[in-house]
Amino acid sequence: MEFLSQLWVPVLVSTLAVFIASCVIHMAIPIHKADYKGVPDEGRLLDALRPLNLAPGEYYFPWCADMKEMKTPEFQQKRMQGPVGTITVVPAGPPGMAKNLVQWVLFTLVIAVFAAYIGAHALDPGASFAQVLRVTGTVAMLAFAPAYIHSAIWKGLSWSTAFKFVFDGIVYGLVMGAVFGWLWPAAA
Repeated sequence: MEFLSQLWVPVLVSTLAVFIASCVIHMAIPIHKADYKGVPDEGRLLDALRPLNLAPGEYYFPWCADMKEMKTPEFQQKRMQGPVGTITVVPAGPPGMAKNLVQWVLFTLVIAVFAAYIGAHALDPGASFAQVLRVTGTVAMLAFAPAYIHSAIWKGLSWSTAFKFVFDGIVYGLVMGAVFGWLWPAAA
C-alpha cells in the first residue's frame, strides 16, 4: 500500500475527472439517448408482471435449470415460440440516483487504485507523461471499456449500444491515464 502514499492525489483527482466525464457523456451528449426502448402496451406488461411479485434481480426466460432440460422438446418449443430475453427487476419506488452515483464513484476509485498499483510497479518516479498515460490509461480502459461486451454476447444487448459503452470506457481510460500522467511523481 506504499504506492498509495505517493499516488493518492492522482487517484482522487482521476476519480473526480472520470465522474465529470461520465456526467458530460450521459447528460450533455445524446449518445446514449436511444440505447433502450420502451415496450409497446407497457401497462399490460406491468399488469402481467405485478402479480408475480418478482424480487429485485435478473431473470432469464424461458428458464431451464440445467443443460439436460435445455435439450427437452418442451424447452425447445418455448424458445421457438418466444419471447426470449432477460428482465432486470429493481426495487419499486423513485430511482436511487444518489446511491447509484456513490457506487459509480466507488467503482471508479477502485479502478484508479488498481491503475496506481500497476503504474507504481511498472513505472519509475519521473516517468514521462506518455509512459504514464500508456500504462495507467490501459489499465483503466481494460476495467471500464469491455463490460458491456458481455451483455451483447450473452444477453442480447445490441452491439451498437455495447460499442457506445466501450467508447465511454475508452474516454474514461484516457481521462484517468491523462490525470495520472499530469500528476505522476517527479524523480527524486
